[in-house]
Amino acid sequence: MGKFFILNADDFGMSKEYNKAVLTGYNNGFLTSASLCANGEAFSAAVNDILPDCPDLGRGVHLNIIEGKSLTKCDLLTDKNSVFNKGYLYFILNSKNKKVLSQIEQEFRAQIELIKQYTEIDHIDSHVHTHAIPDIFELVCNLAKEYNIPYVRTQHEKMYFVPKKYLSINYFINIIKILLLNHFTEINKKTLKKYGLKTNDYILGVGYTGMMDTETISSGLAEITGNNIVEALIHPCCYDKNIKNSHSTEFQITLDKRLEDKIKRMGYEIINYKKQVG
Repeated sequence: MGKFFILNADDFGMSKEYNKAVLTGYNNGFLTSASLCANGEAFSAAVNDILPDCPDLGRGVHLNIIEGKSLTKCDLLTDKNSVFNKGYLYFILNSKNKKVLSQIEQEFRAQIELIKQYTEIDHIDSHVHTHAIPDIFELVCNLAKEYNIPYVRTQHEKMYFVPKKYLSINYFINIIKILLLNHFTEINKKTLKKYGLKTNDYILGVGYTGMMDTETISSGLAEITGNNIVEALIHPCCYDKNIKNSHSTEFQITLDKRLEDKIKRMGYEIINYKKQVG
């Protein structure tokens, strides 16, 4: 196995701004992969208007039980209007509740099947990493096996320090996320082996959630040695107006030719799960 780098846009289909970022990042930059939100407000536009113009884009399912409306009746996860209203702690505390797991499975199944109506799927991940919770992860692996989806994201991230950013209060909060998700990954890799599925070796984008830019990606890659699959997850938006926020900054990552060249000079092949790396 060689050294592979995947730049993945989460939240594809959430809005026209996310869709535009995927289209532009793919055609004018080095965005190689994106994960579709089946319950996103702009899902129909994503699959009908954007995907046809991105033939070699890696396509994933961004399983979502955190935000927006459900596709199925799952009252243990939503309010009376079928809008998801539970947080990460709820899913951790209820991850062994059979009724909750049953509703999660039916919702995940509906989201996968809706996306499969439009495109082949090469990987699975989730909104706010809910699928990383071990009992939910096993459920997802079972679905991945059933639907012949070869890769499921794991979240092992090395701690690395980017000047100025690591002093942010957000980074200290995210350290807790790194420790928790790294622990889950140790458990989940055994589950992947059980189901004969594949995953990335490292991820970039947990510790610096909301702070991702060229510097965080290059600094993170510099800490990783050997042959690995490294996935950088971003949440890019391309706005019609001159809006500056973390999403617009992450969109600029996709267009940064100097970063693309640097990644290649570090020995990485820029690829996606569609090409069956590893």
